[in-house]
Order: sequence, then C-alpha cells, then structure tokens
Amino acid sequence: MSSTIMTVDDSPSMRMLLRAALTDLGYKVLDAEDGVQALERLEGAEPDLLITDINMPRLDGFGLIEKVREQDRHRNLPILVLTTESSDEKKQRARSAGATGWIVKPFHPEKLAAAIRRVLH
Repeated sequence: MSSTIMTVDDSPSMRMLLRAALTDLGYKVLDAEDGVQALERLEGAEPDLLITDINMPRLDGFGLIEKVREQDRHRNLPILVLTTESSDEKKQRARSAGATGWIVKPFHPEKLAAAIRRVLH
C-alpha cells in the first residue's frame, strides 16, 4: 500500500515539482496552496506525511503545524518543513511548533526521498 503525502506550498510550480518527485517515488499526493486550504483538506484525509512551506498567505507553515498538532488524530502525523529559510531560529521555531524535520529548497529528489523514509519508517 502506498503512503499518501500532503504538500502545502503557495507556489504552483513547487507543488508541481513535488507532485512529480513524490509520484515517481510511488507516493499518492494531495496538495494545498496554503495553511487554510491544507486544514480544509485534512478534514477528510488521513495523509501519512505533511510537507509544508513556511512563507504562505492566509496561514503560514508555523501556524499550520500548530493547528495540525492541536488535532488529536493528527497529533503524530510527521511534518517536514520545505523552505528556502535555513536559519537556526526558524528551525527552532518550526520544531517548537511540532515539525518533525526540515528540507531546504531547492530540494534534491534523493534528499527528499531519504527524509521521507526517515520519518515514515
């Protein structure tokens, strides 16, 4: 059975890149363009992993992670942050919010695959 990954990014080209990379790796992909849409989609979905950008309109990655962690059924959902930000302060903030890991953009499919394997297995 293949795992389902939800990606959240306000850039359509980044969502397309992620979908292509993840589909090639054999995952099912759900996507959302910001935190608000991601929370709506999570209502009826049970992804195995959430990959989110930090800087997005309406609800950013930090806010999304906090909201997801407040929900009992998604409390243990692995969350990877995929962002151009790489400051320790941002990483710390993402970790405090409840992020599982961090991937810097632009991502390498192999690195992405390795990060996903680490949190899913």
